Amino acid sequence: MEKGDFCISTIASSHVAVLLTIGVITIHVGRISYVIYRSSKPLHSKSSRSLSTLIVLGSGGHTAEMLNLLYVLQTRRLKRRYYVAAATDNMSLQKAHVFEDSLLGKEALEEAGGAEFMQIYRSREVGQSYITSVGTTLVAIAHALWLMIKIRPQVILCNGPGTCIPLCVIAFLFKVLGIRWSSIFYVESIARVRKLSLSGLLLYKLHMADQLFVQWPQLKAKYPRAHYVSCLM
Repeated sequence: MEKGDFCISTIASSHVAVLLTIGVITIHVGRISYVIYRSSKPLHSKSSRSLSTLIVLGSGGHTAEMLNLLYVLQTRRLKRRYYVAAATDNMSLQKAHVFEDSLLGKEALEEAGGAEFMQIYRSREVGQSYITSVGTTLVAIAHALWLMIKIRPQVILCNGPGTCIPLCVIAFLFKVLGIRWSSIFYVESIARVRKLSLSGLLLYKLHMADQLFVQWPQLKAKYPRAHYVSCLM
């Protein structure tokens, strides 16, 4: 092969590689845009079938607010329910156990298919250095991936704890890849009056939440894509 032919072949190969790269990027951007567009639309489901639901609990007032929210929702449709809390947060799962027992009773709970209670590694503990949190974040992401593959929820409910972020990121990636469509509903804590929490801000800015609810009109004015629900809790 002459030198000129070799150069032409090399240029042609590079052009093909560039075109393939552009094509792959275009497909992924298009898919992400579609997921964001579809997620932003109101859900209209007339089906009465139950929906497997992942419920993310958090320490402090997060769990109390979430259980109050579940109390006013149609929990009959949210089956099977999977409660997830940080590995270092035992109180939240205990409260979830009490809530399930008081809601359905032990016999009814078994007939309904029951609920499952799980723990997930935290990306970063309070006071943990950012350097060491790199390793724990990778572990948390791997654990979150395993949980999402195991649970395969149709609905994800969360209201602020940082443990929800790895789960929501993986759920969003599953949507983009066409593996599983999990509708993400984020309810900002009533304690957030002037600005979103870090978790809420990430889900809002990255368009990962299908519906994001706030409980103060100031937040609705600042984040127009959010849904304002007064006195939700």
